[in-house]
Formats: sequence, C-alpha cells, structure tokens
Amino acid sequence: MAENLRADEAQLVIRSQQGDVSAFNLLVLHYQQTVYNVILRMLGDRDVAADVTQETFIAALRGIQSFRAGSSLRAWLLRIASNQACDHWRRTHRHAQESLDTLTDEDEPHTASVLNSLIATGNEANPEANLLTRELQKVIAQGLQTLPLEQRVAVVLCDMQGLSYEEIAATTQASLGTVRSRIARGRRRLRDYLAEHRELLPGRYRLLSDRE
Repeated sequence: MAENLRADEAQLVIRSQQGDVSAFNLLVLHYQQTVYNVILRMLGDRDVAADVTQETFIAALRGIQSFRAGSSLRAWLLRIASNQACDHWRRTHRHAQESLDTLTDEDEPHTASVLNSLIATGNEANPEANLLTRELQKVIAQGLQTLPLEQRVAVVLCDMQGLSYEEIAATTQASLGTVRSRIARGRRRLRDYLAEHRELLPGRYRLLSDRE
C-alpha cells in the first residue's frame, strides 16, 4: 500500500513538473494540513498560518521543477514551509530573539520522554490522550512561542513531524551539530515552561513531569 502511494505521488509530481496544475492541487490537498500545522506551531496565529501556508504552496508550485525524483516530497515541502514561516516571523519582528545555539553543548543527550508523551496527541495517541488534545496543544503552543525561532523550528520538525536530524539539517540548512544544539536547548526550555505551568496540564502529565 505504501509503495502504491509513493508511486501515485511520484506520478503527480511528474505531471506537476509538466505543468498539470490539477495534479499539483491533489498534492496540495494531501499535504496542506501537515504544512498548516507546522506553520501554526511556528507562528502561533491561525490566520497568519493560513496565509503563510498559501504562500508555501505558491512557492512550491513555482519551484516544483527543482524537486528531485526519489527525494521526500514531505521534507521538501516542510523546508519551504519553514523558510516561509521564518521569513514572515523576521519581517514582523523588528527585534529578533537572540539565538542561543552557540551557548549549548552539542553533545547533550537526545532525551525528552515527557515531551514526546505530551506531543503524542495525534493518530498515534491512545483514546484517553486524544480527549486531552486541545488542552495539551494549547499549553504546548504557548510554550513553543517562548522559544527562539531556530529552536522552535527544530523542535517542531523533530518532535512533531518526526524528521531525522539529517532531514532537519537539510531543511534548515544547518549543520548536524547545530540541529542537535537547537533541539536539546529548545526541549529543555519547553520542559521548563511546562514545569512552570504544570497547573494547566492534566494530572497524568503533571505526574510524568515530576518524574522527569
């Protein structure tokens, strides 16, 4: 089944590269929610996220010729989405948040069991966790907005979209060490935020946080 889906997607990409807008629209329908969710978590505003999502697919259509067969279309689209979101954020923030990447130990362990548990509120989550989705997503979204932009992007792509370090490095055009740095520091800052606002979390997650 997965191979058939990849083959269908590959054909849609080829048709899109040949100027078939209807084929490209089918790709948009498949990926627009994923792209929108990523941008929303980066920017924190639904209306803005909708606008930037539209800009992302316009940019993707213009650049579809540059997509290489055999590459991940999802990763390619998320790279464009990340760039569009970052460009928008920088345009609308005169005083960008200071990047703390250089202050982070790049070898910090890649561990975030509680964070991963909190984020697992999509299709992978159990029915009980799904009931908590809105509350958890609200708290996490608030915490994400406290992170410097580079850390926010890395955490969203890694913990919420499941991209590997290598994919994130390609997406953000950063080194693997920088990606590790951003994720480690972003996760720690987000966990600190959640710890300070644990009264907003459901009881089972407050207990998990206490054991972290």
